[in-house]
Amino acid sequence: MNGDRLTSFRNRWTLTSVFVTAAIFVVAALLGFVLLPRLDAREQVVGLWDTICRAAGLPQRGEASEPVQPGYKTSLVKIATAVSRTRNEEAIGRGATLAQQCAICHGPTGISRADSPNLAGQYASVVYKQLRDFKDGVRVNAVMSPFTAKLTERDMQDLAAYYAFLPRLPGFHPAGANPAPRIVVSGAPTRGIAPCGSCHGTIENKLGSPWLEGQSELYLKTQLQAFVSGSRQNDISSQMRNVARAMTPEEIEEAARYYANQPPPYLSTE
Repeated sequence: MNGDRLTSFRNRWTLTSVFVTAAIFVVAALLGFVLLPRLDAREQVVGLWDTICRAAGLPQRGEASEPVQPGYKTSLVKIATAVSRTRNEEAIGRGATLAQQCAICHGPTGISRADSPNLAGQYASVVYKQLRDFKDGVRVNAVMSPFTAKLTERDMQDLAAYYAFLPRLPGFHPAGANPAPRIVVSGAPTRGIAPCGSCHGTIENKLGSPWLEGQSELYLKTQLQAFVSGSRQNDISSQMRNVARAMTPEEIEEAARYYANQPPPYLSTE
């Protein structure tokens, strides 16, 4: 009986506690959903309902839902359809003529002696994408940006066809030499890094990923460091930025040295 009397609304203490709790709830709701949003000078509210919706994080009437835009340009290239997959002799011939302008940096046969990237045998989609990204301002370089500004769509397709036609430098990793770095062979699964070769050609090639064997060690390190710093941002979906930022400086050095390894001049068949 005593318990029933305590929870009865006839008990003045029960009635008082219910009213006090309700009053606190109403005051808190008014403060959180009405008063504080209106006091925020940055908010422009139309009425009481808009104030409550805004405080609750709900869309407002007439409020445009604009997508978030990146603060930098992103690549417009559709890799799957970037270049033709059939060999075009005319395109290769036109590309060979255009490539004479590229020889001073990339070598007359697409093999650079100036720490510029080797283009001989590079995947056509890769050559085209980089040219297009330079032209669109997605990737910036003091030499390449002005050069690509005057290239037409056909010029870029022809250059891609020509360089893909040339024989590429193979990897040079003789038995008994230093073993391949773990980052190249196995990656680092706990850090979300796949083996380098699973995208870049020695194990498998992911469309749009460049062939790395024989590239300049300095060039490879520079590009990885550019991905780390964010000064290069033309990788699709931030793939290389995420990978490079997860790599240690030692792993960057090891991977660059491994891919740049080539036979001594006296053993070269070039």
